[in-house]
Amino acid sequence: MKIALIGATGFVGTAVLKELSGRGHEMIAIARDTSKVSSGEKVTTKNTDIFNEAEVTAAIKGADAVVSAYNPGWTNPEIYTDSIKGSKLIQEAVKKAGIRRFIVVGGAGSLFVAPGVQLIDTPGFPEAYKAGASAARDYLNIIKEEKELDWTFVSPAIELVPGERTGKYRTALDSPVFNNENRSTISVNDLAVAIADELEKPQHIKQRFTAAY
Repeated sequence: MKIALIGATGFVGTAVLKELSGRGHEMIAIARDTSKVSSGEKVTTKNTDIFNEAEVTAAIKGADAVVSAYNPGWTNPEIYTDSIKGSKLIQEAVKKAGIRRFIVVGGAGSLFVAPGVQLIDTPGFPEAYKAGASAARDYLNIIKEEKELDWTFVSPAIELVPGERTGKYRTALDSPVFNNENRSTISVNDLAVAIADELEKPQHIKQRFTAAY
């Protein structure tokens, strides 16, 4: 496939780019500054302003699918506003570009850890991540109303960490996957495997899913 990846230089985006290009897919790597991305036979880079809808539409045009790992930055004081604005704009650009398949990488904060209780609303949730997690939760509710696109929203495990690629993971829909130690964790490289697998063999059209060990 030809896949446009938005946020290609970030923590998740870098891993996704490596995984998908390694599988032989033709990649359009999109970020504000793509100088860190190694372009090659399978990777084309495009510096793009996410808040310019026409620019985003042009950058992704011709792709078979779009993966958005967009994150305005955890230290951005306007992370909530910028996250919602950017995510909605990307969603519209995907439609204007005539692309149906759209995968969004969100957060774990909207996962339900008890009936009616989302992770973000638990006492131990880190304050530093609340604004970004709130934006991801609110955007999930926005994209759930999307009728035109074959969208999938991916929530990582509660602990998304650097680490090796094992190619193994388990999935669930709206609640975290826990291991025998009652931890919800996955390496960013195995999250990339889960995203690539979903692109190649869709299992969660118009659904959210999460992946962990």
